[in-house]
Amino acid sequence: MFTKNGTYLIWTFSLLILIGFSHCTSKTDKSKNSNAKEMNGETSEDVAGSYVKFDRVRIEDKVGFQQPVEAFSMLLPSGWQTQGEIIWIQPNQPCAGNNLYLKSSAPDQAYSFEMFPSVFWSATTNQELSQFQQQQPQTSNCYYGEPLDARQYLTQVFAKQALGDPQIISFEEIGDAAQLMMETNQKTQSELQAYGAGNINFKPSGGIAKVKWNDGKEGLVMLLMNNAEITIPNAYTGGYDINYSNSAVRRLLLKYPAGEEEKARRMLTVIMSSYRTNPSWKETVDQFWLSVRKNRQQVHIGKLQAMDAQTREIGNRAIASGNQRLQDMDNQLRNWEAKQQSQDRMHTQFVKTIREVEHYKDETGTIELGSGYNHAWSRSDGSSFIMTDNPNFDPSSVFQDQQWKEMKKVP
Repeated sequence: MFTKNGTYLIWTFSLLILIGFSHCTSKTDKSKNSNAKEMNGETSEDVAGSYVKFDRVRIEDKVGFQQPVEAFSMLLPSGWQTQGEIIWIQPNQPCAGNNLYLKSSAPDQAYSFEMFPSVFWSATTNQELSQFQQQQPQTSNCYYGEPLDARQYLTQVFAKQALGDPQIISFEEIGDAAQLMMETNQKTQSELQAYGAGNINFKPSGGIAKVKWNDGKEGLVMLLMNNAEITIPNAYTGGYDINYSNSAVRRLLLKYPAGEEEKARRMLTVIMSSYRTNPSWKETVDQFWLSVRKNRQQVHIGKLQAMDAQTREIGNRAIASGNQRLQDMDNQLRNWEAKQQSQDRMHTQFVKTIREVEHYKDETGTIELGSGYNHAWSRSDGSSFIMTDNPNFDPSSVFQDQQWKEMKKVP
């Protein structure tokens, strides 16, 4: 498989460009039991709507390790029902890699938040290779198609196929999309050039759109795309072909009642700026796929015949080496969660399209939370926060819990 000229490089790019975000496969059945571990919280909003309580929800990888391992977490309104999972497509399959899916909804379904799996598609100027690719199995998350930027993908594909074809009210481009993707693209370029690729031209794009459905519901859609033009020498003609590798690495939707856009924007900022990836999980997964890619390249150039057993052994070694680090991380009382602000800066920069984040401080350290609220409260456990505009609000009285303390804003 992948022996046609240039095919391997397209396959490799699908891993490289998506694995940096822990994504690359199709959505599974939503009826599966949730892999999210949610905190037991109070109602998320009082009668007057003066505060929103957020609890940290943790999503586990139940496939790639000997036992469930936390992969990522984020703050979601307390009381919301959440289902999420880490999805794996095994090596030697199209768009092999790992991805995530999450959906969380308020009890009355008035609000909902969804993180869709990433999508990869490709095209090429090589006619023989183009015909070969189009004959391969196509899925909604891995297929043959021409390049699209964020606006085109929203209007032509995402809105129609995944969102129920809502009316697009507005679209605001993310001007620093290239900056958001810079670190990943630099790593991708280095590895692809090591595999024989020529010039690589990246064209990231992103945006946030306001949409509206016929039932009156509205939504905020956020997209981050990464397109690449890869020049490949053609050994048969002596010329060059261009392979187009495209990915939607962020596809987010916050749905809300009509007229509540301001509240929705504040909520989305808190959710996305609170995103935390378990560094031990990510390191282990990245090392596994790096080994797979290296092994595939060796097969491609005829230096090693990779057998399925060998591929499994690569994964077993990588995963085994990470298990002890994951246990050590748990024993350190989640210090990584409080210290990981810079590692998830892409998420923080991403939500700056909506509004700035604020830095607050409690006994665990400095925390990034969404701006737009005047006051923040914490239990100093890294998992529970309250955002409010009411200066007289006292969670100790509302929740009968004396551990709540107001946080201080810091520069």
